[in-house]
Amino acid sequence: MEAQQGAPASERAQGADRGPAVDGLKLGIDIGGTKIEGIALDSQGRIVAQTRRPTHPGSQAVLADLISTARELQAQTSSQGAPPVSSLGVGIPGRVNNATGEVWDAVNLRLRHANLGRALKTELQIPVSIENDVNAAALGAYAGSDQPLMVFINLGTGLAAGVVRQGRIDHGYSGVIGEIGHIPADSHGFACRCGQHGCLETVTSGWALARLWPQASPPLPDLIRQAQQGQDQAGQVLSMFIHGLATAIQMTALSIDPATIVLGGGVTKAGPALLQLAQEELDRRAASSHFIDSLKLSQRLSMVPPDKLIGAIGAALAGEQRASAQAMQGVPEEPKTPENLRKCPHHQPGSRKGLPTNKE
Repeated sequence: MEAQQGAPASERAQGADRGPAVDGLKLGIDIGGTKIEGIALDSQGRIVAQTRRPTHPGSQAVLADLISTARELQAQTSSQGAPPVSSLGVGIPGRVNNATGEVWDAVNLRLRHANLGRALKTELQIPVSIENDVNAAALGAYAGSDQPLMVFINLGTGLAAGVVRQGRIDHGYSGVIGEIGHIPADSHGFACRCGQHGCLETVTSGWALARLWPQASPPLPDLIRQAQQGQDQAGQVLSMFIHGLATAIQMTALSIDPATIVLGGGVTKAGPALLQLAQEELDRRAASSHFIDSLKLSQRLSMVPPDKLIGAIGAALAGEQRASAQAMQGVPEEPKTPENLRKCPHHQPGSRKGLPTNKE
């Protein structure tokens, strides 16, 4: 499926720190548990080629799909007489070491461990950046913004966040930055897949909704509708979900203090009603606290447009940033992991998501 020349502004990838100019097209691939979305961006950040295909599980199948997707995008752009491809970025679930391109435990893809960065660079002979899918989506959600600090809250199968500072992904020290779903702040104390109890993810996530409201699929639109009609159980479950979401937003604001907080992920397909409910809960909290009111949290909150391909766009921008950094350094080889961090067997610099938190 090809994108039309000069995609609408909502799909343009402007605003992120793209570094010194690198000639050529930038490919971005977002791979999820069921589908792969690939795009090519031109020098103006416009989508000039696009493709979608189903995902095939297994390390070798994932690598083959990524190579085929990149080749298809190259073929599309070549037929248009476009410049050659200069970089590739990939957003993928699981734990990701952005420095080396390694991926672990992408459960929905049945990928236990693979160095996708090295394999893709060898095959395609261009700079490659591998990012956790939530981080890539955060960078894509930021595209077009001029804010110095943004947090993207992903409501997918799990609950997690990506932090973008000055147009670049903030990986933190160990990669755990943004794991808001595993803050044990919910009073119900439900058991979490991480081994803790009371994690926000146990009440505010796709898998939590599927457990708490199994009557419908997807659960949230039906849950909102039933609660608005006065159904008691629906009202209780929805209140639990929104309370957890507002707590996640409030904690994000108080600990990171971003200029904007953007909601995205599969659960947000419920639409504007979800954004309104979150803003109303934040305003209720502000009404009883001058301090919270002064933060204007509901005004900082927004939602990703449903048609914006944030995962693929963010991946393309991450790939462009990697190519730009390598051009500045004049060093083609992969960055090395510091020896003092290498000694810790559980530490993967730049990694994210010890548990599967698919955006879909």
